[in-house]
Amino acid sequence: MVFSSITFLFYFLPVFLLIYYLVPAKWQNITLLLASLVFYAYGAPKFLPIFIVMMILNWLLTKWMHVSPTPKRKKWLMAASVTLNLAVLGYFKYINFFVDNLNALLQLTNHNLITFNRIALPIGISFFTFQSITYAVDVFRGDAAPLKRCSDYMLYISMFPQLIAGPIVRFNSIAAQISERQISMEARVNGFCRFMIGLGKKVLIANQLALLADPIFAMSYQDISTPTAWIGILAYTFQIYFDFSGYSDMAIGLGKMLGFRFPENFDAPYTSLSISEFWRRWHITLGAFMKNYLYIPLGGNRKGTLRTYLNLVIVFLLSGFWHGASWNFVMWGAFHGTFLILDRLFMLNTLNKLGRIPAMLLTIIAVTAGWVLFRTETLSGAVDFYQAMFSFRSGAPVQWQPQHLFLILAALISFFPATKTGQKAMEKLFADHYSKRSLILILVLIFLIIFPLSVGSLASNNFNPFIYFRF
Repeated sequence: MVFSSITFLFYFLPVFLLIYYLVPAKWQNITLLLASLVFYAYGAPKFLPIFIVMMILNWLLTKWMHVSPTPKRKKWLMAASVTLNLAVLGYFKYINFFVDNLNALLQLTNHNLITFNRIALPIGISFFTFQSITYAVDVFRGDAAPLKRCSDYMLYISMFPQLIAGPIVRFNSIAAQISERQISMEARVNGFCRFMIGLGKKVLIANQLALLADPIFAMSYQDISTPTAWIGILAYTFQIYFDFSGYSDMAIGLGKMLGFRFPENFDAPYTSLSISEFWRRWHITLGAFMKNYLYIPLGGNRKGTLRTYLNLVIVFLLSGFWHGASWNFVMWGAFHGTFLILDRLFMLNTLNKLGRIPAMLLTIIAVTAGWVLFRTETLSGAVDFYQAMFSFRSGAPVQWQPQHLFLILAALISFFPATKTGQKAMEKLFADHYSKRSLILILVLIFLIIFPLSVGSLASNNFNPFIYFRF
């Protein structure tokens, strides 16, 4: 089940909210947990038992760790919890990749290939793993006390608003809210508005851009013209932003409606003036996770320049590999890691001298070029697509489509926050508290434009699932 579906919007969510708001506060956690398990089972019923067993094991290991009498034993139990989660992630997400690569080597050396049944990827396993690790590590570090009830731990891990594609919620940032929270009418209305804004971004923009990008990426890359290649990758560049940020908006909005405050995940990333800034604005919670649970434990920037660069490379190679079991994702991580090192060496100074507009244009070009690795399925396909982009290859004239208008609209919205007017508008639109006038304007926008058009689009077209569901 996904947020931008008729089933969720008209059946699951209304029924759940009605029950959630009517039950006494002491039953709200159980209500939300049961709803989250139903939500997960709807999309992946065969993985639900594994999901539940993993949560129980993680809760027990962390409980034993917390009461352990010796630091050494605490470390071993924390390591056991982290290893368990990474092992499960590795099995489901990467076993196919490793066997495929091993078979490629065996074929080169004329050995018999390994035969195996391919493993299906459970929905949301990456985000499940990250949050399980943050719980164990935060409790180990003393940043938060462990939850007393296993059901509360299961709620933290499985909460349906952020279960499938984030944002990644660190345990120490939400522990108090699991135990006790207030749900004001203002928060409910604010959350509803945020959810609807995300719905519009996903259905009215991202889905339309998919109709433009997907057919181009389904073509033979060796035959497409340079203008067509650029239209395809630009459409995907804005599609993935509106798709993923739209999901994050919907998750954050749902959280507010339930009394939770989830962290922001995007901050106008395409207005960045460098790749370093881009990663402070794009998938913010992933960047924070990598920084706090990988980069800093590796030594961060505390052990000299060369070690800092090595740590950056390790973090971004693993970040790329986390996104998918493919060499394309590894190269995508290496691509961004290289730019971060270049920023530290000289590029930030160079971009500052060039000025704001040239720096923004060069950054978005670099980001767009990186998305080629993300969107194509093979390295050879990525090379062919780059050749199409930069070879000035001629071909049939680009035929105007209605989706080209959405590409222009997406670009205007993405770069609007770079202006002072846009900055103020975004601050008001995504504020925690709306003035009476702002609230009326947003509600009018929702009920006259966003909601009816979104529902009409969902009812009449095949639905495109969120891009990050497969990660």
